[in-house]
Amino acid sequence: MACLAAATAGAGDMYVSAALGDASYLNPVLASDSASGTVNDLVFNGLVKYDKDIRLTGDLAESWDVSDGGLVITFHLRKNVRWHDGKPFTAEDVRFTYERLIDPKVKTPYGSDYELVKSFAVVNPYTVRITYRQKFAPALESWGMGILPKHVFSQGDFNEHPANRKPVGTGPYRFKEWKTDEKIVLDANPDYFLGKPKIERCVFRIIPDQAVQFLELRNESIDDMSLTPDQWKAYPEFFRSYNKFRYPAFMYTYLAFNLKNPLFADKRMRKAIAFAIDKKDIIGGVLLGMGKAATGPFPAQSWAYNPDVKDYEYDTTRAKALIEECGWQLNAKDGYFYKDGKRLEFTILTNQGNKMRSLSAEIIQSQLRRAGIKVNIRIVEWSSFIHQFVNKKNFDAIILGWTVGRDPDQYSIWHSGQQDEGQYNFISYNNPAVDRLLEEGRGTFDQAKRTSIYHRLHRIIFDDVPYVFLYYPESLPVIHKRFRGPEIAPLGVGWNFHDWWVPPAEQKYRLAE
Repeated sequence: MACLAAATAGAGDMYVSAALGDASYLNPVLASDSASGTVNDLVFNGLVKYDKDIRLTGDLAESWDVSDGGLVITFHLRKNVRWHDGKPFTAEDVRFTYERLIDPKVKTPYGSDYELVKSFAVVNPYTVRITYRQKFAPALESWGMGILPKHVFSQGDFNEHPANRKPVGTGPYRFKEWKTDEKIVLDANPDYFLGKPKIERCVFRIIPDQAVQFLELRNESIDDMSLTPDQWKAYPEFFRSYNKFRYPAFMYTYLAFNLKNPLFADKRMRKAIAFAIDKKDIIGGVLLGMGKAATGPFPAQSWAYNPDVKDYEYDTTRAKALIEECGWQLNAKDGYFYKDGKRLEFTILTNQGNKMRSLSAEIIQSQLRRAGIKVNIRIVEWSSFIHQFVNKKNFDAIILGWTVGRDPDQYSIWHSGQQDEGQYNFISYNNPAVDRLLEEGRGTFDQAKRTSIYHRLHRIIFDDVPYVFLYYPESLPVIHKRFRGPEIAPLGVGWNFHDWWVPPAEQKYRLAE
């Protein structure tokens, strides 16, 4: 990768990042996975974004006005922005993106955030006015969605468009290359409206195994990695060239049930599995204490988290009693439950390369064996896992994680109307009371009232057991010491990546211009 060129003071070098899975779409409207999102965040901009302290600030919008009791938002757009192909960014691009988000033919999981828009008006080339039918608390945040270029997508099939693999954005980095299952390469955008980034190139290498990533890290052939707890606690000399960071992640890991599977239709069976899982073994054995047991869909640092929800206590006897209530009988010879000659058995599916998830699956397999349940484990490559299994609802149970937004609205995950292919309610969860609370929560501006709504939502979802919420992990990233600028903020690490730099004397790569 290294090639000759002169480095300017304070600028240059290349950032090589490790990714467990390849991207699916370099299109923020279609992409539903973290691998795609990490790249899209550097290629595209929304109208707004979060600053380091998790406060909304302008991005493609330089300002906005909220009127009519929160029902109308008028965005005033930047006038000095160009797409990576040189075309000017205008309000028509915002309208085009909105129209794709509400188009039923577009396979997006984000459409529900825009269904409450009553009208979208282009006031002039740099002003848009959005009017809502009713109050929508996450309205402003929702316009952090990456905006797409109308002139690129106006012809052809949006879902299969070539630009989904060769994106044209407005962001700090421009697309250069995508070699499937190998790497994605981005170059600094010299015309970026906030100034050209100091890091000249970003390379996302697809390394679908955390152990292999760790070897690459020790060889200093990658510049960052999200460590597993055992890697974090490895010999300090492994990290002489890296800065280590540790902070609570705004996410949770879960065991989810396919509720279309008759085995999991009875809530008593799902509760039995919850009682049969000892999370202390997972927290101690997998996280090495670097995380907490989860009870619901809101991280513990969220204002929506309900601290009064008490977790299921590990109780194999109670688990077996619930299974018997479902009509299963324990076979004394092999220790498994049977019904109508069929053994109580299912498969846990998770993605390749994520050591914590595969270890969690193995612990759960052992624990459920003690409760008379036969569990198989299947590990699948990330892209196939998402597209062939998760999106197609082709699974019994899965171990996966959600990185959630700072606003607690999780309509797209839990609402019964979000079950189509590519949408987030892939477990087919349906509870009218939850639907009502989700609708009420996103339609309420008062945070005290919203807190009460989400506390109730937390409890109902916990009691329904559509997931066994496993743990809230900690983020454990490491970044090579030659990069200046990384710092922990409430938003995490990476919020100021645009301003990271490497002193010329420490630059590792010299890139041809």
